[in-house]
Amino acid sequence: MNFWGFINLKFLLDVLFAIGFGLLLFSRVKEQRTLWLLRGYLFLVSFAWFIQRYAYLPLTSKLIDAVVLACSLSLAILWQGELRRLMELLGTGRLNVLLGNPPKEFRASSTTITQLVETSGKLSQNRRGALIVVDLGSDLRPEDFLYSGTTIEAQLSTDLLINLFATDTPLHDGAVLVKGNKIISAGVILPLSRQGISRYGTRHLAALGITERFDGCICIVVSEETGTLSLASQGKLERPITSSRLQELLIKLIGNQNYLGASKSSGNKTTSSQKTNSNDSISNITNEKNKNKSESLTNIKE
Repeated sequence: MNFWGFINLKFLLDVLFAIGFGLLLFSRVKEQRTLWLLRGYLFLVSFAWFIQRYAYLPLTSKLIDAVVLACSLSLAILWQGELRRLMELLGTGRLNVLLGNPPKEFRASSTTITQLVETSGKLSQNRRGALIVVDLGSDLRPEDFLYSGTTIEAQLSTDLLINLFATDTPLHDGAVLVKGNKIISAGVILPLSRQGISRYGTRHLAALGITERFDGCICIVVSEETGTLSLASQGKLERPITSSRLQELLIKLIGNQNYLGASKSSGNKTTSSQKTNSNDSISNITNEKNKNKSESLTNIKE
């Protein structure tokens, strides 16, 4: 009896772990087409397990195993970047990144968005090339770059960012790494993307390369030739964009509730002041009407 209880408990734990692992994979996949491929692959694996465990069908089992093997090789080719990133995270012990729970050091404030937008706008006006990597939870480390650059560890400010990208400084050619409200390093050399080599310059390829490997970071690009602004996220580049559009994208990607809350509170204050003014005007009109009525009654009596 104890033996069968142990077998049932083991089977239950097996199913629970498999379901938990599947839910973790589904939660990390954001692209719809990739989600469909993952569902189909997991369905084939589950079907092969069911046939091997509960049905004695040797030929069918061999065929399904062959299909699963072929799909595994195809997915390994399609998702080689994602699988490489998964092995890197497991090897470095960054499980919090896999679980999608970034530490507090990656949480930016409304001031961060304002300073990034202001800096990008000024650099764009002066046609000064820039590359700003904002870590939102990927926990980027020196080994993730081709060259880790020079450690800064300073409070984020517009003046400091502009000075780091000055043309007469040795750090202006690399990227600046920002985590939360701090500048971590400057002069960072990023891995280049292989897509759009003939369309984009080195800065744009570097922005695509880092966001392809790490979905928890974004990269702001300022073109040195034209001064146009661009934003790279998850291996996709949106360009050209204005400063207002950059601000909208940063609020959406960073998910800064403080910034939105401040705008809502200011809107509520404006609405309440408008309501107060309207109530005052209504009360003034009512008082004037009562005063006119009293004067007309006095004239009639006289």
